[in-house]
Amino acid sequence: MKKIIIFILLLIFIPFFIVLFYGRNYKEIELNYINTRYIRVKRNSTNEIETLPLEEYVVGVLAGEMPINFDIEALKAQAVASRSYALKRMEYNKDKEYDVVDSIMNQVYLDNDYLKEAWGINYVKNINKLRSAVNSTIDEYLEYDDTIVDAMFFSTSNGYTEDSNNVFDFNCAYLKSVESPWDKDVSSAYITTKIMNLTEFYKALNIPYNKNLNIEIEKRSSTNRILLLKINNNEFKGTDIYNKLSLRSTDFTIDLQGQTVSITTKGYGHGVGMSQ
Repeated sequence: MKKIIIFILLLIFIPFFIVLFYGRNYKEIELNYINTRYIRVKRNSTNEIETLPLEEYVVGVLAGEMPINFDIEALKAQAVASRSYALKRMEYNKDKEYDVVDSIMNQVYLDNDYLKEAWGINYVKNINKLRSAVNSTIDEYLEYDDTIVDAMFFSTSNGYTEDSNNVFDFNCAYLKSVESPWDKDVSSAYITTKIMNLTEFYKALNIPYNKNLNIEIEKRSSTNRILLLKINNNEFKGTDIYNKLSLRSTDFTIDLQGQTVSITTKGYGHGVGMSQ
């Protein structure tokens, strides 16, 4: 009987001591504001607009845009890029109702309430890591010719980043293609394959069903991403296929296997700017 009581007491008190241990060893650090700028964030879930300090927003974007297990130096680079991106949107949208939305339309922003629930007992440790990255880069942003840059970023390259004019139809001196050879060795998203039913494939592209599938690549960029192609004599931009089929990259191959379409992509994201 005593053994049973001791066992029950251990079950009750072990979690208590774990929480106590974490509480003693992790205290939330504060953000070291230099300039208190505010950003207006439209929350997709409520359609409400929240006004919050820019640096607090950057912390929430780090949580949404980069895995918490990434190295602190990667988080610092992301903080500078995300802050630059936010400042540029504040500049663009100063006469509008809000500056950014909290989704992939701009940058994914996760608030503290969400993070506390998602991270549980690891919340303080994780939030401190992000705040340290933000504090280490506080108020830092990127400029080109004395103007805040449009700081683009994406997950994984196909070995090269892409020129902005091949994706967003604007030419930008600092968003030019460069080599990014290490992605192949460090990213699990470097090569992925998506499988679709042939009927679903045609429906997504809004073209008539045909049991035969003819793919003609008309133009590629210097980075091997597809710019123009024909599918059964219907012309598309590579970015059209990327968006309509929710692909990971415009560097893709399409193969028909019976009634199944296999699409293999190399890289993950639009390819412009910083490869995470």
